[in-house]
Amino acid sequence: MGEGEEGIELKFRIYDGTDMGHSTYASSMTVATLKQKLVAEWPQDKTTTPKAINDVKLIHAGKILEDNKTLADSRITIGDLPAGVITMHVVVQPPATKKKTDEEHTRKMNSCSCTIL
Repeated sequence: MGEGEEGIELKFRIYDGTDMGHSTYASSMTVATLKQKLVAEWPQDKTTTPKAINDVKLIHAGKILEDNKTLADSRITIGDLPAGVITMHVVVQPPATKKKTDEEHTRKMNSCSCTIL
């Protein structure tokens, strides 16, 4: 963090209730940079592990944070928390498997599967 820059104390709760990444982060840090840090520090003993930042969604106050915004832009506020630590929820959503295109589907339906004995 730069001199005079405001820090925000965050921790992240993953799908099984485990907290990780408890630290103070610069308010000028982008959400994408924060996601990179989380992916790099992800616990190895978990069944679901993100491979890239696109697999991770950060949720604060019911809103999904956008990658291109900073923590300050995302209006991360401490509010009335006694400890001053903000908990964000982390959702891991691996990319969906590639769906067959209409052309592939049509080609398969038009192919003959007859067997002549």
